[in-house]
Amino acid sequence: MLRNRKAFWIWVALIVLMVAMIYRGSAMPYSEQDLKPFLQAHFTWTPETLPHIDFMYDGELITSQDPYAFVEFVIRKASHVFEYFVLTFMLINLFMTTVLPRLLSYLCGPAVALNYAMFDEWHQTFIPGRTGHLVDAFTFDLAGMVTAVAVIMLLDLYYRWLYTGGSGKKRKSEAEYHG
Repeated sequence: MLRNRKAFWIWVALIVLMVAMIYRGSAMPYSEQDLKPFLQAHFTWTPETLPHIDFMYDGELITSQDPYAFVEFVIRKASHVFEYFVLTFMLINLFMTTVLPRLLSYLCGPAVALNYAMFDEWHQTFIPGRTGHLVDAFTFDLAGMVTAVAVIMLLDLYYRWLYTGGSGKKRKSEAEYHG
């Protein structure tokens, strides 16, 4: 059952749009998404430009000694966090338009998003020049999901505190206090 039919369908439309955008981005071969030529055309970086950072990611060395590849890595992974933050935010709000308890909405949103993230990584294994890394789903995508839950919980607490005085119950009108 729905608490707010109009809001439900608005969230559904936004979620479908977001899922389509994520799917489209994942369906592009890497050669069409490579940011390094753009970065090289617009920025002049040397290995000394960035602080020295080296780490292994899924068997590959990521190093600031190759600044264009490093910055591209950061941008690509930040986009994972952002897109799954947005998707999870929308999913939680969708579930809140139903009769599900709030806590279940907080859990179902990230659960659905995580399942889609795993599907998306699997889907990428079929795209030329792309590799699906399950580690993306459980690191960067999950970071976006957890952040969305935290933001919604904070907004919910703020709303409850602002409009109910922190009691969780609606404020009595001024007339009821003085009547």
